[in-house]
Amino acid sequence: QAKNKYAQTKFRLVVRFSNKYVLCQVTRALMDHDEVFTQASSRELGRYGLTVGLKNYAAAYCTGLLVARRALAKLGLDTLYKGAEELTGDVYQPEEEEERRPFKCILDVGLKATTTGSRIFGALKGASDGGILIPQSPKRFPGYDKESKSLDADAHRNLIVGGHVGNYMTTLKEEDGETYSKLFSKYIEAGLDGESLEELYEKVHAAIRA
Repeated sequence: QAKNKYAQTKFRLVVRFSNKYVLCQVTRALMDHDEVFTQASSRELGRYGLTVGLKNYAAAYCTGLLVARRALAKLGLDTLYKGAEELTGDVYQPEEEEERRPFKCILDVGLKATTTGSRIFGALKGASDGGILIPQSPKRFPGYDKESKSLDADAHRNLIVGGHVGNYMTTLKEEDGETYSKLFSKYIEAGLDGESLEELYEKVHAAIRA
């Protein structure tokens, strides 16, 4: 914090993972404690239509999107900064409007390793698409190639809509039906298969934004 800007603390997007869920918080540091401005957990995604796979990359994106929309609604910026109109795997950052500046956060990863493709960056992408300005680079997103120094946006989008899970479900169902029934029993109970996941996540994104 700059010494000539007393109490103008910087907000952080805190992303943490438990054994089952993803937790995203918008916090700021005060003199004697951290203050949580707002938060969202993947445990809440059931009310938006997602009841399975609450810890993967796609769920991290949904949780980041949810916390972003909550934070902007609390600040009265949700109508001014609506976020990305179309889901892509490219880097998105909101453009500054004349009325008010975008809400800015800094990613807080804690002790989690920031390896390329980490689920942390799924939450970052979700919050960014939700309308929060977060300094970022495509170098840690899934699909980034070091040699060509470019991001495969389609490969990244595929993870956001659960394409990697869907492909594995389809392959496993064909090769080993018994193992498929055990590993994806919750998905089967929810009436989901490998081909329906993308549509499901798109509906969840729309429900969060509604």
